[in-house]
Amino acid sequence: MNILLLGKNGQLGWELQRGLQPLGKVWAFDYPEIDLRNPDSIRPLIREINPAVLINATAYTAVDRAESEPDFAVKINAEAPQVMAEECATLNCLLIHYSTDYVFDGSKGSPYTEDDQPNPLNQYGYSKWLGEQAIRQVNDSYLIFRTAWVYSLRGDSFVKKVLQWSRQQETLRIVDDQISNPTWARMLAEITAILLARYPIEQLAEQKGLYHLAGDGYCSRYQWAQAILESDPEPQTRRTRQVLPAKSADFPTPAQRPLFSALNCERFASTFGLRLPPWKEALSLALQPS
Repeated sequence: MNILLLGKNGQLGWELQRGLQPLGKVWAFDYPEIDLRNPDSIRPLIREINPAVLINATAYTAVDRAESEPDFAVKINAEAPQVMAEECATLNCLLIHYSTDYVFDGSKGSPYTEDDQPNPLNQYGYSKWLGEQAIRQVNDSYLIFRTAWVYSLRGDSFVKKVLQWSRQQETLRIVDDQISNPTWARMLAEITAILLARYPIEQLAEQKGLYHLAGDGYCSRYQWAQAILESDPEPQTRRTRQVLPAKSADFPTPAQRPLFSALNCERFASTFGLRLPPWKEALSLALQPS
């Protein structure tokens, strides 16, 4: 199986490049080999490789910066996926794309299903929603996985930030009014690979559509931070003595975040017989000393 992976250097892409290896030939690229500021520039690459599966792990994820760079966010999160979808439609190739809980405004008060209407509060969420719509309009062979609060021990993740802060500050103040599903990038990559190993491409294409796929269960960022410190592999190096709850309003940011954007992932579980593990168990595994 020829697999084309775009975005190999991101948190998810790094894990995907490793997890996909048993499935066939993996062609993996990232900037500067590809430059999604010019989405049409990736057309020749896709045609040359002619993959059975194209996995798009690229994304503009700088949520606050997107408020001042909305056009840049749209190019990477919407226009580039549209180009990928068009090429996949021509080549009869399955497209796997990842989206975000930030397409929702957080006002529902319970976990969102795929049937709930998006209403993004910020430019990042809006650009990702545009990407979802573009794919669905031009391609009949796609899987869009909305996920949430993706982290790893690589890159700029909340888990790494909390561990870093805990080495620098005696007291941490973490918001307790933002709630969603922490998702370990490695588990998200592994379940993607398992899906491709378990089901023929044709069958996955028949199950085309939008699915929520995130860590099982949800929590606030405050609860997440507490769990991170509980699983800290080097607690002896920590300065933090207390973690206090705070409100999002205490930390003004250029982009507004949804307060309750947890995802209901039952559609994916009932369709494919797979689900990601409970978020706290995955976090404990992620933080185990290597």
